[in-house]
Amino acid sequence: MVSGNAGRGGPQRRVRPTIEDVAAEAGVSRGTVSRVLNGGVNVSPTALAAVNNAIKHTGYVVNHHARSLVTQRSQSIAFILSEPQEKFFEDPNFPILLRGCTQALAEHDMPLLLSIAGGAEDRGRVLRFIAAGHIDGALLVSTHAGNPVVDQLSELGVPAVACGTPLGHEHELAYVSINEAEGARQATAHLIGIGRRRIATLTGPMDTPGGRDRLTGYRDALASARLPQDADLVAHGDYTQFSGEAAMAELLERRPDLDAVFVASDLMAVGAMAALSRAGRAVPRDVAVVGFDDSPSALAARPQLTTVRQPWPRISREMVRLLLARLDGQEPEPVILPTELVVRASA
Repeated sequence: MVSGNAGRGGPQRRVRPTIEDVAAEAGVSRGTVSRVLNGGVNVSPTALAAVNNAIKHTGYVVNHHARSLVTQRSQSIAFILSEPQEKFFEDPNFPILLRGCTQALAEHDMPLLLSIAGGAEDRGRVLRFIAAGHIDGALLVSTHAGNPVVDQLSELGVPAVACGTPLGHEHELAYVSINEAEGARQATAHLIGIGRRRIATLTGPMDTPGGRDRLTGYRDALASARLPQDADLVAHGDYTQFSGEAAMAELLERRPDLDAVFVASDLMAVGAMAALSRAGRAVPRDVAVVGFDDSPSALAARPQLTTVRQPWPRISREMVRLLLARLDGQEPEPVILPTELVVRASA
């Protein structure tokens, strides 16, 4: 008995192009096509261009399952966010970073898998998935000091790259960071430069590099200007808008005479501005505000927020570059990128 699809007059199944079809189209050997598919090592520019054109012309699609059987690689990367799930949707920086890393890996035909590991149960689930061999490497985002994920990935032999300085693992883990302290110093120096003298700060969590180093930069700027460092002008948040609003209310209660505030994230700065408005304090007339990140929140704020810009597209590209280098056996290395102060209406 013959099925309808296979019989005469039935629809013909499209034959999937093979690596031999690509080789024939390009006029090269099967081995040359294989080398192109595996990174283009020892392939001339002419042959590389011919193979890539042949792939497009034939519609050839790499069979990742077959390749993984040979290479023992999954050809997939995990994007591990060590925060509760709701923070991924609240903080615009995480989707921006995810999109940039996804685009950078797409150039190498490698998918990126979002993994939320904000608590012990989620971490266990993610690590079991990784231990089963489903990913080749990991991009670590918002990893707090003491987070066991770094050690457990190391035990599994999974290469990883962190976004931000991995506190406690600076010498054994590749990472891409901005110059946190210098960005905070520039922000605080700007507030000093416009005549503010009672400058407060809202920090991020002190078990993160941004929380620690942005506070250091704030203090360095005050010291350079010979301004007193007052513990009552320092409050802490967790990078969320709610925590910024609460911390700003706390500062106003302790020091109602403050005339400026450097905030360690744009979301917290938006929350701080809401607290200032509720207290009848105008921005920037009564209190000047500077944030950090240059996220979409900075432009949406009213007045628009003066902030420290992080180069998110470059951070994404560098993270992927370092991870691919680790997959090729290269030693881990740090990359430190500069920030830029963006002056708008809030200060």
